[in-house]
Amino acid sequence: MDSFNPSCLPAETYAVFVVSTMGQGDPPDPMKDFWKYLRRKHLGAQWLERLHYAVFGLGDSSYAKYNFPAIMLDQRLFDLGADRIIQKGLGNDQDNSGCEGALDPWLQSLWKSLNQKNSSLLPRISDATHPNLNTLGDAKVEVIYYSAPQDAAISDPKMLIERSRSMSPALKCHNEGEPQFMLQMVTNQCLTKGNSDRDVRHFELEDRCSPISYQVGDVLEILPSQNPSAVDNFIKRCKLDPECYITIQAKGGDKLSKGSPMNSFMDPVKLKTFVALTMDVTSASPRRYFFEVMSYFATDENEKEKLQYFTSPEGRNDMYSYNQKENRNVLEVLQEFPSVHMPFEWLVQLTPPLKKRAFSISSSPLVHPNQIHLTVSIVSWHTPLKRTRQGLCSTWLAGLCPDEENIIPCWIQRGSLPPPRPSIPLVLIGPGTGCAPFRAFVEERAAQSVAEPTAPVLFFFGCRNQDSDFLYKEFWLSHAQEQGVLSLKKGGGFFAAFSRDQPQKVYLQDKIREQAGRVLNMLCSEEAMIYVAGSSTRMPADVSAALEQVLCQQGGFPKKDVEGWLTKLKMGGRFIIETWS
Repeated sequence: MDSFNPSCLPAETYAVFVVSTMGQGDPPDPMKDFWKYLRRKHLGAQWLERLHYAVFGLGDSSYAKYNFPAIMLDQRLFDLGADRIIQKGLGNDQDNSGCEGALDPWLQSLWKSLNQKNSSLLPRISDATHPNLNTLGDAKVEVIYYSAPQDAAISDPKMLIERSRSMSPALKCHNEGEPQFMLQMVTNQCLTKGNSDRDVRHFELEDRCSPISYQVGDVLEILPSQNPSAVDNFIKRCKLDPECYITIQAKGGDKLSKGSPMNSFMDPVKLKTFVALTMDVTSASPRRYFFEVMSYFATDENEKEKLQYFTSPEGRNDMYSYNQKENRNVLEVLQEFPSVHMPFEWLVQLTPPLKKRAFSISSSPLVHPNQIHLTVSIVSWHTPLKRTRQGLCSTWLAGLCPDEENIIPCWIQRGSLPPPRPSIPLVLIGPGTGCAPFRAFVEERAAQSVAEPTAPVLFFFGCRNQDSDFLYKEFWLSHAQEQGVLSLKKGGGFFAAFSRDQPQKVYLQDKIREQAGRVLNMLCSEEAMIYVAGSSTRMPADVSAALEQVLCQQGGFPKKDVEGWLTKLKMGGRFIIETWS
């Protein structure tokens, strides 16, 4: 959506919107500017009277605000005078078939309605819902091969990363530029202890030459490295030459238009380097179209039949169980269909891109000007068939040895938790690794308190067991003593809930209710801010309910007034929630 000028929408006749969801019902980043424009008050009820539209949402019903951006967009377009082609579709990742379980019937209804409205400009319904599996068009990209590099090998790793990723069609909209920093890991410390089934690490990344420009609340994006042997196996399986040099451009003789990210650096790079830096062959599952294209190149009839079944409406559930539920990666899928040999152009087009991973920064630049600290849960899980899976980036970071030659490509982005002024009272709520940004907040507030008066801070933390996963225990307790920024003497406080240490489970929201008086006093301050960080499922709703209860029972305010007041705080940027799955 961010590539379309919303002011041009009234001139369109047909538009289809596909919308995902972030956090607690927030619009995804590429939709934010578009949505902000649509909410302008001067747009009238007939502004979009020429437009026929359809909306499909990508969501997960385990979240409180399921498919909220799609629902809001659909209603707003309707209120602006647009005409629905069909009712909105809501994909649910919790379904047995994932979002595609709702997408397929929605698409059939969409094509049918569009054919009825304007059959001369659209594919026939039979072509749209039952494509001819004997015909495959060309790939959208063209790979040009060079027997030798056209210039000297690139020695700057930052430039090599940018050059490779700028050629990737799957990454062309991101326009990342060079990594801002190439950091070294100097600390890799396990924070969980004993028999904990979780592995949470404290990482310290350093630039030994110069300070790093960031602020508390920022997010560090990391480009992970894939297992080199897996990359080699992919190249071998696809019968590619790892040492040849390539460039990639749009299909046809002409390169992409000047200024396009995909055409920013057209100097050749090694094929192996391109695969390793841009194509996620080791962790991401391919989508259904990948299987469909595979079927065209299968020479074994049994494999072709199975691939065609997977991409049919009847095989949708089985493909989802085989692929997404088991988190099979591109390399594994190709190995299980050995007769399939797809041209590299199709692999470049269809392989999921190697994405950067984002982590909340857990340090203050006032205290660590040359370092960035991270608090990372090392991701590992079992699939329905009991296959062990691991997170690509977290596992890679955990395997790095401090002070060795490890270079970590990093970008800094502004997070959704703006840094508060020293005079602002804070209520911080962060269970588990949600404490990461608040370690930075407390560290910064402590440094500020040396030079100037600072407002009190209440911090509520939660975990399972005090002995095994009390993250940063000594840090919190030290700042809660005497004149620390979390001390009771300073008007603040540190309150931890350990849910599994007693027969009756105690959660973070229980501690909020226990400290109702302190919380109420803080919230009644005209400038106080509430920050919440952590799991994006039940926790934010439970925390909001606890705050409402404190205000109603301890403060004596009517529930309706409390709900409205908290909503105003959110809209005014004083009640901020940052969540992740």
